[in-house]
Amino acid sequence: MILHTVTVKPLKNYRLYLTFNNGISGEVDLTHELWGEVFEPLKDITLFQTAHQDEVMQTVSWANGADFAPEFLIEMLIKEQQQAV
Repeated sequence: MILHTVTVKPLKNYRLYLTFNNGISGEVDLTHELWGEVFEPLKDITLFQTAHQDEVMQTVSWANGADFAPEFLIEMLIKEQQQAV
């Protein structure tokens, strides 16, 4: 099975609520990932809030064309969930 996101919901403080096709879901904090030419513009909260499920790429995407690989996002989500325990 190829991993991909199923739903993407932008939240406050540069967080996303994600659901993956393997049943894992939860919030991921992207605060420290918004750097570099493509991601730096997402520090504009209005642009960050354009996060949506890209039906072709099957991952989160933004109005400026930025996206993160689902493998990267699920790894972050799992780390955050483990740290919360």
